[in-house]
Amino acid sequence: MAASSRAQVLRLYRALLRESQRFSGYNYRTYAIRRIRDAFRENKNIKDSEKIEELLNKAKANLEVIQRQV
Repeated sequence: MAASSRAQVLRLYRALLRESQRFSGYNYRTYAIRRIRDAFRENKNIKDSEKIEELLNKAKANLEVIQRQV
């Protein structure tokens, strides 16, 4: 993975975790954080740049959903 892709993924991961911390309900907050961590761990060994781009777009869409919900 290129350094810029890695940085972009880490930036998105941190943004997702940061936004998830803003959920007022404990159950929503812990569920969101657990799902984010599990998804990133599950996909950490992917090398295909097209698949990485697809997953990044999906994560960005999920970030927008979290931002609307919070």
